[in-house]
Amino acid sequence: MRRFALILALLAAVSIPVAAQIDDPISVDSTIVRLNVGVVDRQGRPITDLDRSSFTVFEDGVKQQIIGFEPSTAPFSVVLMLDMSGSTLPFRQVLKQAANRFVYALGPEDRVAVVEFYDRINLRNDFTTDGKTILHSIDVSNGRGKTRLYDALDFALDKLSREKGRRKAIIVLSDGVDSVAQSADREILATTADGKVTNGLVPDTYGPMNDMLRKAGKMGVSIYPLALPTGDPAKLADPTPRQIEMFRAARERYAFIAQQTGATIRTINRLEDMGRLYAEVAADLRTLYTIDYQPASDKRDGKWHAIKVEVSNPDLISRTRTGYFAR
Repeated sequence: MRRFALILALLAAVSIPVAAQIDDPISVDSTIVRLNVGVVDRQGRPITDLDRSSFTVFEDGVKQQIIGFEPSTAPFSVVLMLDMSGSTLPFRQVLKQAANRFVYALGPEDRVAVVEFYDRINLRNDFTTDGKTILHSIDVSNGRGKTRLYDALDFALDKLSREKGRRKAIIVLSDGVDSVAQSADREILATTADGKVTNGLVPDTYGPMNDMLRKAGKMGVSIYPLALPTGDPAKLADPTPRQIEMFRAARERYAFIAQQTGATIRTINRLEDMGRLYAEVAADLRTLYTIDYQPASDKRDGKWHAIKVEVSNPDLISRTRTGYFAR
């Protein structure tokens, strides 16, 4: 029995470092920074055949050591988020057809979870590579009511945090008008003089959005917003300055999410363009490299730290998130 107990103890001691090696690097050490990096030539054509030696990362102007690299062929875990609030009711069929096109454009090893949000946040299917399951989830998505955009994004990040050792992204279809944020904006503008309503809101200071972005930054998640052509008070017969200002703030936050996660917002001006824009996002994912580095200075000072990624070929242009707050 003694010998058996000793063997068990030795096996346990050996298994601990092995488990740490295969775990998601963000979980092992939260100071590791993960970047999704896109590279194009001067004509805007994506470059997908680079290796680790092609990249140099700088933080606050100081060169960093790259400790992890995934080529553009590595699979993604993607949360596909569908706004099923009342404002999307008139064009649900077009919305679902466009989302289907996105699924067809993904790689065979990409894992997809489908989340619908409105008054509620529902996981239609957990991460899977089964196209039939994903398409069925899109087809049965339904709802009405208000828009819990930031709660839904936070929910999606929690789901992605369990996808160990994979690259991660969120695709969200919405007009960007979060009901809770809009109520907060309305309260601010209620005490604002009429002559100061225009640009009276500071969109990027909204707390719940920034909390969500900090979580996305730690996980290295790119968030791709598709902006629906709904909610714009400019289409009303006689919009008030406060209505226009609240919509401006909502759309600027939506774009800010993309900018801070190294992604691109796409505005849907015509519903018939929705499928093409979904396909463009899928193509973007297929051309991203993922780079991990551990900052040479690991001070969690709460300050903004600027990131720059250079490519060895001066004719190529890289795109990634611009930095992070060290918290």
